[in-house]
Amino acid sequence: MTDRLLTVEQVARLLGTTVRFPRRLIEERRITFVKVGRHVRIPESAVTAFVTANTVEPVTIRRSGLRRAA
Repeated sequence: MTDRLLTVEQVARLLGTTVRFPRRLIEERRITFVKVGRHVRIPESAVTAFVTANTVEPVTIRRSGLRRAA
């Protein structure tokens, strides 16, 4: 096992959010997590996969396709 298991606090710090956000992801089963006794840990790869899956690429708009409103 080479994947680090992160605490909820570490994930929040990594994502730049409050602790509430990763806890909500866990509650809604939107991110993979591991129960270690009564503790909850999130694999680092799951955080990377979550960020990748939710990354929105910018849309490029060509000026020639825009028209003025009358």
